[in-house]
Amino acid sequence: MKDRSVEFSQSSNTGPYENVAVIGAGAWGTALASVLVRAGRNVTLWARRPELAEEINSTRRNQRYLPDIPLPERLRAVSDMREAMAGAEAVLIVTPSTSIREISEQAHALAAPEVPLFICAKGVEKGTHLLMSGIAEDAAPGRVIGVISGPTFAVEVAADAPTAVTIASNEPEWDKDIERHAAARMALSMGTYSFRPYVSNDMVGVEIGGAVKNVIAIACGILEGAGFGMNARAALITRGLSEIKELAVAMGGTRETVTGLAGMGDLMLTCSSTKSRNFSYGKQRGSGIAHDAVFDGKPVVVEGHGNALTVTDLARALGVFMPICEMTRSILHDDVPIGHAFAEYWASPLQAEPRALDIEIAHPAAEAAFTHYGSELP
Repeated sequence: MKDRSVEFSQSSNTGPYENVAVIGAGAWGTALASVLVRAGRNVTLWARRPELAEEINSTRRNQRYLPDIPLPERLRAVSDMREAMAGAEAVLIVTPSTSIREISEQAHALAAPEVPLFICAKGVEKGTHLLMSGIAEDAAPGRVIGVISGPTFAVEVAADAPTAVTIASNEPEWDKDIERHAAARMALSMGTYSFRPYVSNDMVGVEIGGAVKNVIAIACGILEGAGFGMNARAALITRGLSEIKELAVAMGGTRETVTGLAGMGDLMLTCSSTKSRNFSYGKQRGSGIAHDAVFDGKPVVVEGHGNALTVTDLARALGVFMPICEMTRSILHDDVPIGHAFAEYWASPLQAEPRALDIEIAHPAAEAAFTHYGSELP
């Protein structure tokens, strides 16, 4: 195999980004900011509410979103967007999908032209059928856009548990000067002994996996809450992966990406635990709890609820049939009884069940990983 490993120099356009702004101080934004600080970066975390920024700075806690996790001492929080962006070499936008357009426009107006925006939300925009990166490209024309996705629970990432993600960016000529690509530079910026990034040039595949898995997770939760067994969940996960592949390919992505971390990995995690908001929401709905009463009526963001509409709208526009996503949509938005919706899917006509970027980048914390795990684990 050809050696594609790259040693990065510390010039202005290669190597890790030393100064990073993270926009959004929810659980995921705070967790990613913590990863970057542990990796040695200078990080400014923007919180919409001034009182949250003050709490993070004074108590080293984000009590609402990550109450039991101590935050790194060097993490600095602010509530002024301009202050957060000052001196940033890269920006992570970690807000709900519904605010990606607004925040991307603000970041584009404040960041230097060479600063890339990495989108860390998942979904499809209502009406436009745009993925999150497409929204950012529309709101920040001419700017390098990247995405970060994978099988992650924010609380585990914040607690420094072993985690792997995929980072992709929209730059051309991936065969040349790999070390200058934003995705590779961000991978180096975030890599620690516990946080392992992989690099991709397939933003579509990465994003479709992230958007559709939320819908499949709700479907799995609904069946769990309704009393279905593990066999049914395994079937939904497997056939759901097939639906993700079909949509990704129709949009120009690759099947190989969907079988990786941002597709299969994220799908397996989200469909298998009540730590997932989408699975938990579905489980409550499946047990008979109305939409307005889930999570005891608290305002919890469940991206898959809206994705059930936007993903199926996109699939219909492309002529891609996604029966599990359609089943979920019918339950959540068309008031079709669960048993009927499942029967329509399960009783449909029987069918038959009939490749990724060659890069290796030297891990920036390989020695630390061996030191840490070699001493801690048998």
